[in-house]
Amino acid sequence: MFPELNNLLNTTPDRAEQGVSLTTARERGQLVFLEGLKSSVELFFRAQEETHPLQFLREANTGNLQPLYEFVQEALKPVDGEETAWKYPVLLVDDLSVLLSLGMGAVAVLDFVQYCRATVCWELKGNMVALVHDSGDAEDEENDLLLNGLSHQSHLILRAEGLATGFCRDVHGQLRILWRRPLQPTAQQDRSLTYQYKIQDKNVSFFARGMSPAIL
Repeated sequence: MFPELNNLLNTTPDRAEQGVSLTTARERGQLVFLEGLKSSVELFFRAQEETHPLQFLREANTGNLQPLYEFVQEALKPVDGEETAWKYPVLLVDDLSVLLSLGMGAVAVLDFVQYCRATVCWELKGNMVALVHDSGDAEDEENDLLLNGLSHQSHLILRAEGLATGFCRDVHGQLRILWRRPLQPTAQQDRSLTYQYKIQDKNVSFFARGMSPAIL
């Protein structure tokens, strides 16, 4: 959860280029981070009676992500010495596709997302950002169900993909941006933009299609 992300997105371009120091944010108590790989290893060395956010890895044939949601709830509680909870928190999930690869069903993951949205977005007026991989495999029904379910719930969809023309030294891919209003009965309120990008050493350059600096 990163409560300062909203403020950063609304700052001047010069400040936005400086990025976000996650280490500093964590030291200040502005960031609560669950490292999945490290936590999954620690899980198997904990006592059985201790609850763990990734408890489903230990229990066979279970689709219960409640411990992971309870971790989110606990992280959103007021910090020691403060009477109020975080203001406008942001929940980042990187990434939901991993839960499918670990044996969770798409319905269970979507239920987890719905509970998180109810807490973060509706109760605390914050935002939730989730990453999902689209493999393009028509036989992966679970991933398609998860991707479609999230798309219908999302107000902003960023889709990063390669170029249809193949490899290009000066353009590494394109980003399609879709603004949606899920509660609207018509798609006329949707807006979309497409940018191309080039990944550099410490940042990413975005430009309109056909407007690469190398071409101009």
